[in-house]
Amino acid sequence: MMVAPGEVLGKASPLLAAGRGAYVNPHNQTIYASITGRRHVIHSPDNNNKRVVQVVGHKARGAVPEPGSIVIARVTKVMPRMASADIMCVGPKSVREKFTGTIRQQDVRATEIDKVDMHLSFRPGDIVRALVLSLGDARAYFLSTAKNELGVVSAESIAGATMVPISWTEMQCPLTGQIEKRKVAKAS
Repeated sequence: MMVAPGEVLGKASPLLAAGRGAYVNPHNQTIYASITGRRHVIHSPDNNNKRVVQVVGHKARGAVPEPGSIVIARVTKVMPRMASADIMCVGPKSVREKFTGTIRQQDVRATEIDKVDMHLSFRPGDIVRALVLSLGDARAYFLSTAKNELGVVSAESIAGATMVPISWTEMQCPLTGQIEKRKVAKAS
């Protein structure tokens, strides 16, 4: 049976676990597909009673975001409570399909969540490093930049120059000296 990302594959239990191409939502213990492909249920290699539901995708696809993976994405739109981004890479591998991510206000940073201003954290065109939390709503992955090493890794100033990070919350244009607010990723 063919499935798409976000489709329910079953309920996680002591007898059923998520395998490749699938993940468990910890809030409702439901197993979802994380890639497009065929749904298969196999016996667990380590336990005869347990079964594993997995999704086997076609070989031509590129990398696919899964909960827990680190992605590189380009911010496309910033709204008061969230930012949208197109996912370009999963780890070191580029994606071939279009994947959209959403960074919600509560997932921007770990502290003072209620004081986060999305327009002072991201701008359209920014390149961000983010953690995939889950497959969210409307086929967009929920992303987080709440760790120090996550956030804006590259941004262009109004003058068109690549900005330089000067703190965790600011980047500076090397041409004009203009300082802009961002949720900056700590260099790794």
